[in-house]
Amino acid sequence: MTPAERFFCADAARARGDAFTGTAPYGRVWVLIEYRRGWPADGFDGLDLEPGVKELVFSAARASRARVLLVRRPGRRRPHGSDRWAVLRHDESGALRQQWGSWRRDDDLAAITTALRSPGDRGGPPVVLVCAHGLHDACCAVRGRPVGRVLSERWPDLVWESTHVGGDRFAANVIVVPDGVYYGGLDPASSITVMEEHLAGRIHAGHLRGYTTLHPPQQAAVAAVLGRFGPAGRHDYAIVRTVRVEEGWHVRISGGTSHGRVLEVEVRARRTPPGRLTCRGPEGSSALVYEAVSVREA
Repeated sequence: MTPAERFFCADAARARGDAFTGTAPYGRVWVLIEYRRGWPADGFDGLDLEPGVKELVFSAARASRARVLLVRRPGRRRPHGSDRWAVLRHDESGALRQQWGSWRRDDDLAAITTALRSPGDRGGPPVVLVCAHGLHDACCAVRGRPVGRVLSERWPDLVWESTHVGGDRFAANVIVVPDGVYYGGLDPASSITVMEEHLAGRIHAGHLRGYTTLHPPQQAAVAAVLGRFGPAGRHDYAIVRTVRVEEGWHVRISGGTSHGRVLEVEVRARRTPPGRLTCRGPEGSSALVYEAVSVREA
């Protein structure tokens, strides 16, 4: 197969006009493990670690509903020194909580289980993750690595490449954690603009896949509000209630202190025609698309 004949799921998704609103997977707690060698196709699960330590970390992450991602700095690899790990979350007040450590031996990773049980240190900057997991899906490398490179040149202390985050066909995918804000369909130029706005407290609807603390219909509702009324901060809008109705969902959203309004958003779901959704996936796959059909004052 020549390069021109090779199938790239992100190219196909753009040609089809695939919608990515409402596609952010759930996540409130994030475990990041720096690993500078080659990443297995299944990420942390595929690492050749001491089985007892690996099971300990996996069990603790599962109990905390935490997502475990391998990370590394974009560009040239550091040849020496310890790798780092982090546990990131938000507390009930919305403040960032984080705990960082380092590891050289497999046993050092057991400290992650203690960090998952503790509140962590308050404050600190967010972490920007760019999916660049080429062994999992070619588009993540082809589209993700250039984005990781330009973002790391601008924000070298914030940006890491990561293993699979979901939604290969939406590459380049960028996540800000522990906010849990997913962006998709980015390229080097748009990623700079999106991240400048995000770090200034202005989230736009254009490349937003969703917030990982919300269910897909709620993600679509928030994106619709941002699209209608303009960018807002991560916590400027809050979900008041979500009601399942025959046609879909009615999502009530409060504007909080920054936007003094209460809005009712009607969201519906539909299935896409069968297609190939990942570079290695089969033909005939279908996905759910969530669309806001109305936004009105409650």
